[in-house]
Amino acid sequence: MNKRIARMAALLFHFVLAAALIGCSNSSQPAAGGNSANASSTEAGKKIILKVGHVFSADHAWQKSLEGMAKDVAEATNGMVEIQVFPSSQLGGDREVAEGMQLGTIEMGLFGTGALQTLDKRMIVEELPYAWPTREQAYAAVDGKLGEALGEVMKEKGLFALSWWESGYRHITNSKNPIEKSEDLKGLKLRVPDADLRIDTFKELGTLPTPMPLSEVFTSLQQGIVDGQENPLSTIYSSKFQEVQSHLALTGHIWGSAVLAISDKKWGQIPEDYQKVIMEKAAIWKEKEREMIRQDDEKLLAELEQAGMKITRPDVKEFREKVQPVWTKYESVFGKDLIDIVRQYSK
Repeated sequence: MNKRIARMAALLFHFVLAAALIGCSNSSQPAAGGNSANASSTEAGKKIILKVGHVFSADHAWQKSLEGMAKDVAEATNGMVEIQVFPSSQLGGDREVAEGMQLGTIEMGLFGTGALQTLDKRMIVEELPYAWPTREQAYAAVDGKLGEALGEVMKEKGLFALSWWESGYRHITNSKNPIEKSEDLKGLKLRVPDADLRIDTFKELGTLPTPMPLSEVFTSLQQGIVDGQENPLSTIYSSKFQEVQSHLALTGHIWGSAVLAISDKKWGQIPEDYQKVIMEKAAIWKEKEREMIRQDDEKLLAELEQAGMKITRPDVKEFREKVQPVWTKYESVFGKDLIDIVRQYSK
């Protein structure tokens, strides 16, 4: 009797094992570029919705470009992939969006790399002051070895870099005095992003750097909590800082990229054919967004001057010399290999 029960139990075990193996053989295969693909969503006709957040206003080049990319992706996938764009920190500030992507509550984000330094300090290596004499050198770096290296850092943090866009060269505005030389910065209370590198850079230049989120800057300038701020021209204009600032100095102290990223977990759930479309459109709109930023700069300068801002063009050689201690200090933070990549492209 015991032998019969044991034989029946063995038969039942093998039946269950066979069923499990059959089930595994029918499961979907992983898609390239992600952790685990959910290819069955293609078969079931399941629509994919991707929310993407950023901090800038609806008339900024980021918003226009994201809307264009969303339209192209929808058309190429017959409406099966819908990218919903949320400007003006509607999904939260940079940090909240990045954390939401890690948690899986937000699918995508577009960030200046400075915003990601809270995830890993290496993300802001491109913001070493006066690293990029020309835009073309910066583009070559983020489209080449530097972008690859930073993409690996992001993947460690659960984010997948789709393409590298542009924030642009950063310039200084203030309400106190024109800036013709570095001494004119002394004692200015300057809003900066909450990034040690930026804080240290402006300490070397003699200002009193004050970290705060971008969403608080206009009111702080208006109320005199800070004297000035530093940002690309497109951000200065779209944030309406010309209404509360009287001086603009074209210092070009930092060139910043912007990275369009998706939650790595979500990326792994998107079928491979849709992944290919998203990557293709991200690459196309990267180029269009960069062109928008370049074209906007000259136009925005004229509009900012017309709005009453007094524009100065200081000789930045003195500025560059003053910030050299920052490069020395941050070699131990970023690692010599990463800084050497920056040097390779910035020569």
